[in-house]
Amino acid sequence: MSGMNTEEGALTALLSFLVKLGLKDFYPNKLNLQSLFEINKNSIEEKSVLSLEEIPWCFLRKLFKINAECRSSILSSIRQKENIQEDNDPFKEDLYTADDPRDDEVNPLDLIVALFHCADSILQQEMSLKMSMCQFSLPLLLPHGHKSQCTLMLWALRDIVKEWRPHEMSESRGFVEDNIVQANIPFFSFVRLKNSSLSKSQILNHVLSSGQQNCNMFIHRDVEGGAVKREIADGLVEICWYLPSGGEKLDIFPEPTAFADLRGDICESLTQFNFLFQVSTATFVFLDSVEESEHRILSSLQDVKSKLFLVFNRKGGNASEEMMSVKRFVEELGLPKNRVKVKDQSSNVAEFSKTLCDVIKAFLLDVKDTMSIVDMVGIAVELGLSVDESKTNAQRKAAEEIMDGIRVRSIPHYKKLNLTLQGANWKKLSKLEKEECRLKTSGDSGLEDKKCQLKEEKIKIRQGQQNSHASKGMKSFIKCLSTSDKEKRDVFLKWMKLKFNTHSRVELSKLRNKFKEQCKKKDVKLIAELEQALVDSSLGTEHYMREMGLIYEFSTSSYTADEISQLPGLAAEMLLDGYPLELLDGDASNVPERWVTDVLMELHKKVGQRSRLLVLTVLGVQSSGKSTLLNTMFGVQFPVSSGRCTRGAFMLFLKVAENLKSELNCDFIVLIDTEGLKAPELAQLEDSYEHDNQLATFVIGLSDATIINIAMENAAEMKDVLQIVVHAFLRMKEIGKKPVCHFVHQNVSSVSAHEKNMTPKKLLLDQLNEMTQIAAEMEKKPSIKEFTDVLDYDMDKNNWHIPGLWHGTPPMAPVDTGYSEAVADFKKNLLQTVKKDPGNEVSQIPEFLEIMKSLWKAVKYENFIFSFRNTLVAQAYDNLCKEFNQWDWEFRKEILTWQTQAEVEISNAFNEYEIETCNRLVVGKKSEVSDKITNQQITMRKQISDYYKMKDKRVNLIEKYKVDFLNSVKGLADEIKHSVWVKLDCTLQLKLSLKKVQDIQREYRGVIEQKVMKLIGDCNASTLTEEQLTQEFEKMWAEATVNVSGLRERDIAACVLKQLRENFCNRNVNEALQKVTDLKEMGTGPFETKRKHVDTLKQKLRHVLIGQWIGDLQSFADRIVYSCTRFVRDKVKTDGDYQDSFTKDLLEQIDESLKPGNNLHKTNMQFEIDLKLHICGIASREFVKMHKRFLSDNNPHTQLEKNKTQYLSDFLDLYNKEDHYQRKAKYFVQSCIKPAVKQFICGSLGVNIVDDILTGSHSAEYSSRTFFQYNIQKELLQQEDFKSYVRYIANYEIYVKDWIFQHIWKKMSEDKTLCKLKNNNLQVIDKKISEAIDQAAIGEDGAPLPDNKESITTLISNMRKHLIKDISLSVEDEKKTLFLIQSSCHSFIKCLKISMKELKVQLEEEFSNSDDITETLNKLPIKPQDQLFKRVFGCGQQCPFCKVPCEAGGKEHKQHHAAIHRPQGLGTYRCLSSKKLFDSLCTTDVHSDRLFKSPATKWELQPYKDYTKYYPDWIIPPDRTIEASDYWKYVLVKYNDRFAEEYKAEPADVPEAWRRLTKEEALKGLSDAFNMK
Repeated sequence: MSGMNTEEGALTALLSFLVKLGLKDFYPNKLNLQSLFEINKNSIEEKSVLSLEEIPWCFLRKLFKINAECRSSILSSIRQKENIQEDNDPFKEDLYTADDPRDDEVNPLDLIVALFHCADSILQQEMSLKMSMCQFSLPLLLPHGHKSQCTLMLWALRDIVKEWRPHEMSESRGFVEDNIVQANIPFFSFVRLKNSSLSKSQILNHVLSSGQQNCNMFIHRDVEGGAVKREIADGLVEICWYLPSGGEKLDIFPEPTAFADLRGDICESLTQFNFLFQVSTATFVFLDSVEESEHRILSSLQDVKSKLFLVFNRKGGNASEEMMSVKRFVEELGLPKNRVKVKDQSSNVAEFSKTLCDVIKAFLLDVKDTMSIVDMVGIAVELGLSVDESKTNAQRKAAEEIMDGIRVRSIPHYKKLNLTLQGANWKKLSKLEKEECRLKTSGDSGLEDKKCQLKEEKIKIRQGQQNSHASKGMKSFIKCLSTSDKEKRDVFLKWMKLKFNTHSRVELSKLRNKFKEQCKKKDVKLIAELEQALVDSSLGTEHYMREMGLIYEFSTSSYTADEISQLPGLAAEMLLDGYPLELLDGDASNVPERWVTDVLMELHKKVGQRSRLLVLTVLGVQSSGKSTLLNTMFGVQFPVSSGRCTRGAFMLFLKVAENLKSELNCDFIVLIDTEGLKAPELAQLEDSYEHDNQLATFVIGLSDATIINIAMENAAEMKDVLQIVVHAFLRMKEIGKKPVCHFVHQNVSSVSAHEKNMTPKKLLLDQLNEMTQIAAEMEKKPSIKEFTDVLDYDMDKNNWHIPGLWHGTPPMAPVDTGYSEAVADFKKNLLQTVKKDPGNEVSQIPEFLEIMKSLWKAVKYENFIFSFRNTLVAQAYDNLCKEFNQWDWEFRKEILTWQTQAEVEISNAFNEYEIETCNRLVVGKKSEVSDKITNQQITMRKQISDYYKMKDKRVNLIEKYKVDFLNSVKGLADEIKHSVWVKLDCTLQLKLSLKKVQDIQREYRGVIEQKVMKLIGDCNASTLTEEQLTQEFEKMWAEATVNVSGLRERDIAACVLKQLRENFCNRNVNEALQKVTDLKEMGTGPFETKRKHVDTLKQKLRHVLIGQWIGDLQSFADRIVYSCTRFVRDKVKTDGDYQDSFTKDLLEQIDESLKPGNNLHKTNMQFEIDLKLHICGIASREFVKMHKRFLSDNNPHTQLEKNKTQYLSDFLDLYNKEDHYQRKAKYFVQSCIKPAVKQFICGSLGVNIVDDILTGSHSAEYSSRTFFQYNIQKELLQQEDFKSYVRYIANYEIYVKDWIFQHIWKKMSEDKTLCKLKNNNLQVIDKKISEAIDQAAIGEDGAPLPDNKESITTLISNMRKHLIKDISLSVEDEKKTLFLIQSSCHSFIKCLKISMKELKVQLEEEFSNSDDITETLNKLPIKPQDQLFKRVFGCGQQCPFCKVPCEAGGKEHKQHHAAIHRPQGLGTYRCLSSKKLFDSLCTTDVHSDRLFKSPATKWELQPYKDYTKYYPDWIIPPDRTIEASDYWKYVLVKYNDRFAEEYKAEPADVPEAWRRLTKEEALKGLSDAFNMK
């Protein structure tokens, strides 16, 4: 009954203690590892413990950071505050004793016992592992708790692996590596009777740390918290091990030895004592005396004489009596005297410990039988102890079944049978994908044939993988992972890991020994084979996880679709529970994209789509402590050393606590751990350096911060590593990513390390600069000279010095507390540095995956910078282009609206002022618009800058394009300014021409009006009929207009020739032009290119090349002629007279068109002269027609004849004394206001049409050049019209203009849109005129104008002032209206308003009935087709190989690019010998070893990969996928013969696979290439 009471009391004490520490809810075994992974404020900055409830968490956090001070940091700060209070009386008697503990004190042993009771089995293992690293003693037997059983903690210790070197292996430098629980080593127990005055734990510490700094492996009464009375730890048995390093002078014991320590009196823990005595090599009992009960216990033991040692402390006082009791007991047992060790007062603890040490050494010489902890299970069960590992038997058996057969075959053979998907086919598939990206040579076949061949091979392998059958073991593995009991799943995985690691250690140890032997023999071939064997013999749970991923990746037939669909969710759960996910398969150097994507998307769903990520990566030389660094920083468990060589990169997700999410601006911190760079075991593998480069670029690209780990002893190897990482950082800079970089220097122990290491830091910077220059040269970025040009780097802030992990010589060295503290400081500063700006958009999992895919694709290409085409980058760039286009239009619209008003003001000025005043007005307007353009330019630059500050636009990815867009603003402003100035000058010139006409009209109007007045006077003297009056008027009119003269015709051809000569004035070609006296015969036939158009040096080339060259040049010239002829005809279609600016603009357009041709075709000056003469000849004839039409339309005699009827009516009315105000008002509206209204409507109609299209249902088509290209090509595919394809490819500019014009025509035809827009403008001007009439009818005094005929003149003058910026009223027509007017002002106003209403109805009918949209568009002063063309056409440059147009935003971009390129045959490229069109894609060729020749290379063969030397303005990246160019492959196949006929060539030999492409696949390829979802 008392035993039951004792057990109940122990359980009550345990529960009470757990309540005290706030752990009751976690009992029993409910605290898991995942709860410790969360990133919170305490995990970043450790603060003082203020309550007992905080103690367990503080201990665990520090333990998982392997901080050896974790046990001594558990006292409450309340006690510490009391210790420093000023009013504490140092002489006051302490009311508290060891038997009466304070409530705010905790014994570390109690804390450890409590935590082991609360921790689940996995956390117990991790705690044991971390405590072992800190050289702490570990629980072997856990005292009574739940169900009142003492537990053997075999499972908790199972994962501890130790290395040691026995003395017999000293010379060979070999070592032993084993799970410590499986090691058969001597086992010594230390126990005590009653309250021994000697601290056995303290003595044990001295025994185990002799020769090194004393290490408190065991808690004792003299350490912090050790004197606090234990509440639940009595009965605890702790264990630790002494492991030799192989140094005879350094090692205390020559062999590994285990030491156990039983806490409390053996009388109260008899079961534990009996267990220890049976399993021990020897037992040391510490005592002061022996009473009857103890006598009975010890006497009952077997093998007492051989296994028992007594340790007696001789004290003063009644020591002799205690000594006698011990002596009697020894005699009764018959113990030899050397089994009793007495510590007298003359020796201290250290000296006595040495004595015990000698005893143990001597005893070890005779030890024959040893026992491992695993072997102790039977004894434990016999004694009624529970064994923690018994709960894991089911999982152990499952792991063993999976591993069945591994012992009878080699690991590579086992993997081949059980992990089939990651075998040779997976590696071959990975190799094929890279080969597909890096096509250099194709043997006898073409590159496109090679591509298709590779694609077929990939399909075949994939089909083989899909048909592969999963092994029985793999099925069992997935089944065990699928359990809903997470602890069972975790235990199963741990068993798998333990079993694999144990087996791998044995196998890899044999291989390494062979490797070492071959290194001495220097047999390179065998060394390489052994290196590969080391890789192939690596086996762990990660290989099974990889296989599971590949089952999903290939959707193998072994599983149903439902079973396969469950796998990503399973892996996502594991990620959330703290398991790493393999991101990059290092064995195959491949990323299983589908698997990784779907796993992370499942995780994204599970966290409610709140998955903002902060990604941290560590890189460094192998065995430089990378994983240990991450494990220490975040308390995670990346594998540190399992005896295996694992390649690749793993990612681990850590949840961020709610109290830190807003501060860090993320939901998860993602850690990426990588294999070591420059791994010596892998150095001979053929892809070693390339693999390291890929790995570094990939993980740095994914990361927000990168830690470069530098272990000082590996400094020699760091140079290569630095080159690798500098390459990666340079590539990130080029794609707009700005990672943070920190260099961590490990094994730096001095307190003055920061100052003393300034020289090494400077050396590091010098090396970084050197590597930067090398990398920049390789990446063709000569402007980058220093590492600081690549990223922000501060020698002080970005370098961290961390002491070595071990304090002393392993394996017995404890962890250096300085290491943990330095790492904690680094972590705090790192997270401060990489805190996401809350204003910036943070990558969530979907965006992270997009970056991952694009990065991996780019990594597969050798030329990374030109290969990176991230979907996110493309979207961000396209979004910016859309915004820029909108700002561009707002800019243009603002100036165009101003320009329209300015033209009206200039027209009105000619009515009021002299020519000189009008000239000054134009000069003033130019100044005004310049200021306005400058302000608009500032606004637009600010819009760009503000855009780059926006948080949701991913502007960091397109940072490098910012300068291009800012430069485009300057280019846009210059273009608009030039255009407006020319327009103002044209308006001035046109008005000057019209003024001459008006002057003639005014002269003859005066003559006519005088004669009309005289005729009235003559006729008033007699009475005449209307017929007679008309006859008299006709006679007078004929006499008055008989001598009316017109404008003198100009020699337009001479004007054009003069402009042409001025164009060449500074180029020493005047002599050639002087011979040209007339342009009449120029341009009458087609332009012909000749040999004289190319340099004489090039004419020496063989005939076939010249023929090819001349043919290409002819096509080039034809395009320019056609484009310029269109330009001339567009000018001629407008109303107005010829202006010299037309020829200037024409010549400027020719110069712009010639720029790319000069480089592409290497033409000479003669070509330019002949081409310009030809075009100017065409233009001069068109401009002559325009001039003659203007003279005809504005002939003074014709204009006077138009007004003859009006004068006759005035004459008759005046003779008959009739009131003619109605007719006069109507005439004024029809002759003066109507033309001005129509001019107003047309003046802004062009802008209205553009606005309507850009805001309507078709707005997306013009939103960006990318979208425009997509729509045009999609329409071409649907129309299936070969001629349209030819025009699109050969005359892209003309095709686009025609396409836009037709699109506008179609849009304006729908629902009478053009009519509606005209009516809208009519409503605006009608309202303005109505308001102007009302305001003009009011005099300066505010009263209505007097009702007399004189007031009509004032009325019209006032109207003109009110409408001066809106319409221009003809003065001549006004004078004609007022001539002989007899009506009163008020009547005239009334009729004027009626006539305006009639005019509105009249115009509405005209607009409704008019169907000639083409004429309207051609006559508009602001042509909408031109404005939309400028919006989408861009720079107009075309790929030098396939002629695809550039799609870059703005016009001032430094480099041209396009989303999708074409087979080069479509750009007329052909084989010179066979005349067959090329089927190859330039996107393939420029990354191959193939050669090309062209005029730019002077027809000399050059490598495609060096194309930037000859075409530096073009970026031609590889296709995103092999399907990306399916669109143009389909087009070439469909029209192969017709293209050959069109280009006078032979059809291309297209790959067979292209012939199988369907129209639907072509459209899908187009959509994918342009990111159209």
